[in-house]
Amino acid sequence: MSPPLAATPVLSADELKRFCEFLYARTGMQFGETKRYYIERRLYERLAATNALSFADYLLLLRSDPAETATVINSFTVNETYFYREEHQLRCLSESLLPEITGTRGPGDRIRIWSQPCSTGEEAYSIALWLLENWRMVDAYNIEIVGSDIDGDALAAAREGLYGDRALSRLPQPVIDAYFELVRRGKHRIIDDLRESVVFTAANLIDRGSMKDQGVFDIIFCRNVLIYFDDDSRARAVNHLHDSLAPGGFICLGHTESMSRISDRFAIRRFPDAIVYQRPPA
Repeated sequence: MSPPLAATPVLSADELKRFCEFLYARTGMQFGETKRYYIERRLYERLAATNALSFADYLLLLRSDPAETATVINSFTVNETYFYREEHQLRCLSESLLPEITGTRGPGDRIRIWSQPCSTGEEAYSIALWLLENWRMVDAYNIEIVGSDIDGDALAAAREGLYGDRALSRLPQPVIDAYFELVRRGKHRIIDDLRESVVFTAANLIDRGSMKDQGVFDIIFCRNVLIYFDDDSRARAVNHLHDSLAPGGFICLGHTESMSRISDRFAIRRFPDAIVYQRPPA
């Protein structure tokens, strides 16, 4: 529990600036004075958990403790999502993107799809569910789905595959019945076969090494995260995403995001269900 506000120290302007710079360097997310209350509430909890006597002491701890760095980064990442979010892009995946990709592949060939960031797994599992239910060629190819995130707690939740009613609210009841098991009232776990079909890994959009480690993908879903970055971090992330796409591969962004404002390295493709961005074929 957080200490009462009256008993908590005040984050000085310099400490706020130093913490925001620390967070920005590691995540690309930009915070500042307008988010002071949001920042302080989360840091109060970390001060109490680590027995730090002041923000200054806690900032020193962050510099020397990788585990605490990971914990505080986890507390600032946004993991609000649900199954079949932006369903029109999933329709585009099965109706337009995959038919174009498979036009140059043979039966049994591997197709790699990446959800980055994947949050607590809903988006990566949504891809698997959608293809099983809506793409008749799903068994003709070796489909590899990878979910990646910077938040270790979110990845642990994704691997566990336990979800509440709100996360499942957009799924048709027959899909819930076929692919989820009721654990207790209001909680469902995705079935083992489906959990084992998605690989979850740690990756940071602005870290070239961790992105490169994931390999190359045919399709990337990177939705509703670039809005938290400034122009420089956004450009770095997009360059890394470009390098993670196979020539001719596609990337889907969130509905409020536009690649044309960030990079000219992608071609805009307008399909019946969605606008997506393509790395030009070699």
